[in-house]
Amino acid sequence: MDRLRERYSEADLTCSKCGFTDDDGEWSAKTTGSSVFYRRVCPSCGAIETRTLSLK
Repeated sequence: MDRLRERYSEADLTCSKCGFTDDDGEWSAKTTGSSVFYRRVCPSCGAIETRTLSLK
């Protein structure tokens, strides 16, 4: 979970809504046991970027 969160935090920091690149941004991660949810909020426009992985 942490390795992929770190990868997102290094490579996927450009907002898909406004195009702002947050060089200091980080993704948060939460798991339910069967899925992992990654989330990041753009500090410029407030858009929420999400990624979901199923652990089947």
